[in-house]
Amino acid sequence: MANQAKIIWQGVALCAAFFGAVALNAQAQQKTPYWASIEESEARMRTGPSTEFPVKWIYKRQNMPVKVVAVHSVWRKVEDPDGDQGWMHVRLLSPKRTALVVGSSIAALRETPQSSARIAWRVEPGVVGTIDECDKGWCRFDNAGRYGFIETDRLWGDEAP
Repeated sequence: MANQAKIIWQGVALCAAFFGAVALNAQAQQKTPYWASIEESEARMRTGPSTEFPVKWIYKRQNMPVKVVAVHSVWRKVEDPDGDQGWMHVRLLSPKRTALVVGSSIAALRETPQSSARIAWRVEPGVVGTIDECDKGWCRFDNAGRYGFIETDRLWGDEAP
């Protein structure tokens, strides 16, 4: 029984390592620049591509969008919404598409991608949500189940990188 449990755990560990390597390989093959998001609740940006380099920023905003501008082994040089650049380990990043609402006023999330459509929700600058269905200047934006279409000029994380 103990040997059987050991074999099962070895199989689980092997599968996890395989799928982790596949995900890492997929990110390594992606052409820069491309969009990603911070996957962890705390992520360190460093001045260079190694833990030997000093920490430049500590991000405590899970799902915040970043633009990957360079790749070095398991490190990604990223740019944040403020334009700061530094290096993050690939395990801190997710390919999930997110965006940050920008501007100086509240933005409208509309029921359809038209400026004349009914307003479904309103969002403040600084709100982060997932995006999809981006087309002709609009993206479908979802924040905790509240979704609607928002103009892309009100987002950081959508424009073609």
